[in-house]
Amino acid sequence: MIEAVGLTKRYGAKTAVYNLSFQVRPGAVTGFLGPNGSGKSTTMRMILGLDRPTSGHVTIGGHPFRQLPNAPRHVGALLDAKAVHGGRSARNHLLSLAQLSGIPARRVDEVLGVVGLQDVAKRRSSGFSLGMGQRLGIAAALLGDPQVLLFDEPVNGLDPEGILWVRNLMKSLAAEGRTVFVSSHLMSEMALTADHLIVIGRGQLLADMSVRDFIAANSAGFARVRTPETEPQQREKLTGVLTEAGGQVMPEQDGALRVTGLALPAISDLAHGADVRLWELSPHQASLEEAYMRMTQGAVDYRSTADQKAGLMQQQPSTGWPGDPSAQPVVVPDVPTQGWYAPPPPGQNPYATAPAAPPAVPPAPATAPAPVPAAPAAAPAAGSPQATPPAAAEPTEHKDAR
Repeated sequence: MIEAVGLTKRYGAKTAVYNLSFQVRPGAVTGFLGPNGSGKSTTMRMILGLDRPTSGHVTIGGHPFRQLPNAPRHVGALLDAKAVHGGRSARNHLLSLAQLSGIPARRVDEVLGVVGLQDVAKRRSSGFSLGMGQRLGIAAALLGDPQVLLFDEPVNGLDPEGILWVRNLMKSLAAEGRTVFVSSHLMSEMALTADHLIVIGRGQLLADMSVRDFIAANSAGFARVRTPETEPQQREKLTGVLTEAGGQVMPEQDGALRVTGLALPAISDLAHGADVRLWELSPHQASLEEAYMRMTQGAVDYRSTADQKAGLMQQQPSTGWPGDPSAQPVVVPDVPTQGWYAPPPPGQNPYATAPAAPPAVPPAPATAPAPVPAAPAAAPAAGSPQATPPAAAEPTEHKDAR
């Protein structure tokens, strides 16, 4: 078990971790979540004895990491998959780690098979892809068959098959009674992998609970209701009935209704009593990503903004040629991003856009152009079919220039 008590780490005037206390228990996959710069990597480095806490302490099995006898046999970690000598082959890299920890050489071949690198064991790690480097780092963490494992972004660079493999690997390790501590920014993977969550923000603990409790505590469930699209009066009738019963009804962008404050059986009974047919009545619970965003929205240090150069692009003048893209402006609808926020009020369609402007047509001249005087005999006459106005004679000029 990993236990942190009052853990604090300062770098000069900056406090990376402040008074952080938590426990990572065996037999479960514990997810370690937090925005960039929240102190996750610093905390994991203090667990492994790479950074010394300013105050507080953290222990593994009741002992600090530096006091564990033959620590690689007890703790395996993947913090930086690139921390490998590029000139060594995958097997030699693992063999050197095994010899330093008194691990038999046969274990090297075993973990290479576990992570699927047995066919490239003699290749230099400098030629490995990002995903292959991740597999090599996981192999190094498993080398001593430890009871405690720490992973920092273990699925970074892996393909879907590799992500599924890592997910199943973590679950199987936890099912064996091991302590598995995983830091990741992929909420979808944490929702499928983690049993327990520890969430920090700006170095302080925000949540320490199961995934199910975390979602329930940081999101509001609602019912999704849909009536026949060909009968809008039934939708309006149901809205009035549900509002009178104390429910809050908001329209969705696809025509459905989002109802809060009423249970599904109550909504069904009210619709039946009002003689309203329902095409859909389903419960909705927020995802882990939505709950996480709501929990940490006040602890984000780095926020993106709109590109200020987006409005500085100058429109190229139209040449008037048929098929010229600049003569027909493209209208891009301003579609708002759909998330877990409340939908717009009734009667407002966020997808409504102004009709596209017609192609620009140059104005007709007020008077007919003056006739062109006749050219010398060597040149074609101005009134002949071969004569062209000066604006359209550009190709001929290019030919003469060549």
